Amino acid sequence: MAGRLLKVSSLATAVFASSGFYFYSRQLDLNDLSVVRFGRAAATTAVISYDYLTAFKHVEHGTDEYWAIKSKVHRRSAERLRDLCCANRGTFIKVGQHLGALDYLLPEEYTSTLKVLHSRAPQSSMEEIQQVIREDLGKELSELFVSFEEKPQGAASLAQVHKAVLHDGRTVAIKVQHPKVQRQSSKDIMVIEVLVRAVHWLFPDFAFMWLVEEAKKNMPLELDFLNEGLNAVKVSNMLADFPFLKIPMIHWDLSTRRILTMEFAEGGQVNDRDYMKKHHINVNEISENLGKIYSEMIFVHGFVHCDPHPGNVLVRKCPQSKKTEIVLLDHGLYQVLQPDFRLDYCRLWQALINSDMSGMERYSRRLGAGDLYPLFACVLTARSWTAVNAGITSVPVTHSEDVEIRSNAAQYLPQISELLNRVPRQMLLLLKTNDLLRGIETTLQTRASSSSFINMSRCCIRAMARHKRSKARSGRRRLQITLAESLSLWKLSAYELLLWLKGSMMGHWLAALLAFLH
Repeated sequence: MAGRLLKVSSLATAVFASSGFYFYSRQLDLNDLSVVRFGRAAATTAVISYDYLTAFKHVEHGTDEYWAIKSKVHRRSAERLRDLCCANRGTFIKVGQHLGALDYLLPEEYTSTLKVLHSRAPQSSMEEIQQVIREDLGKELSELFVSFEEKPQGAASLAQVHKAVLHDGRTVAIKVQHPKVQRQSSKDIMVIEVLVRAVHWLFPDFAFMWLVEEAKKNMPLELDFLNEGLNAVKVSNMLADFPFLKIPMIHWDLSTRRILTMEFAEGGQVNDRDYMKKHHINVNEISENLGKIYSEMIFVHGFVHCDPHPGNVLVRKCPQSKKTEIVLLDHGLYQVLQPDFRLDYCRLWQALINSDMSGMERYSRRLGAGDLYPLFACVLTARSWTAVNAGITSVPVTHSEDVEIRSNAAQYLPQISELLNRVPRQMLLLLKTNDLLRGIETTLQTRASSSSFINMSRCCIRAMARHKRSKARSGRRRLQITLAESLSLWKLSAYELLLWLKGSMMGHWLAALLAFLH
């Protein structure tokens, strides 16, 4: 097996080197050439595969030495993968960022190494940015803007954002796509698919075709900025009842498939506790409101923003009302949940929150987990099986449990890969979203708070009641459903009040008074 891999590696290296010499005299950017990008990716894949094939030859499986060596191989491989993503840029960085967000699904060595890709995205030159604007909007910068900051506010894998001022005085953020991404993306995905299949052939337990399928489906949508603008408008209308949510307004007259112009919104990243302290922003309020936003998206509407990494979630004091706001950015990646899937997902979370183990098994199986339902419950909640059995609402998250979950991600990687290939495709982006939100909660130190479970339960109750009303054939039945819904919501509110009293100063006074009277 190792000999076969060496031949593949040698061939890939030869292709890479010969293409480099051939085009040297042509003064082309070698990184634009598909053969170079493929050669680089193939060579990296071959080196990583060879490392895994040979590192454990003389080590007994399951020993401390085995796990120590495996951790080192994971780290080396993750660093090689990171360097490949930085070199090939574009789609490769996007896929690497996606992997880096799967904290509780992949070994820690991979996620911690690939997280840096959020800060290593490439920047296009000012000449390239001007060219895209000239091609798409048909005018020079000076004709469109009073001022245009050359230094980008931020650069991502597919685009970068500049701050500018319109001739009417309004400040806007302009998201401009990197000029070469559109052309390279389909070829890059094809390269990734070929290499993932090759690795699966070498290592049958490595089953990551779900990653390729997601990239194939989502990349064209993310590269269409008009689609992103429509998503922003839709979610703004959908969550209009949340005064604490800010979605920047889109300037359609200055937007195309490669350019998105929107209202400029300032704020600190949601994981910046120092910013919140400086601006007197309540961390618990932010965490609770973020939970409300996502519970509403997932359980009630089935239209979910799937990229809530800290750079896309800002917090601030509203300039007008001075109230705390969450600003949600980057609306390119949304998951639409089918009604049957969404309702089963609601029922599964209700079972998990209520410690209903038979319900948990039943709805996990209905969502495709099969006999891997215990692993599915652990992956979904990022809790140990012990905590799931005891009740995730009653057992607090401990550091040792968190370490256990992360180490299990490495130990059970083949089973996790199998699980991810079993569940509906809709589940994959939800799992990524869950991990990103948990990362924010961990930073804010609000993980597994009672308020988050109460908000989830409230949305699940409303979603189930809405579904039942749509199926009811008589006004009397609809009234019964509405009354049952109101009663369940009232019980939740009473429980929430009880928890507040228990944790407040008034609660301590009442407890002391009752003890004194007793």
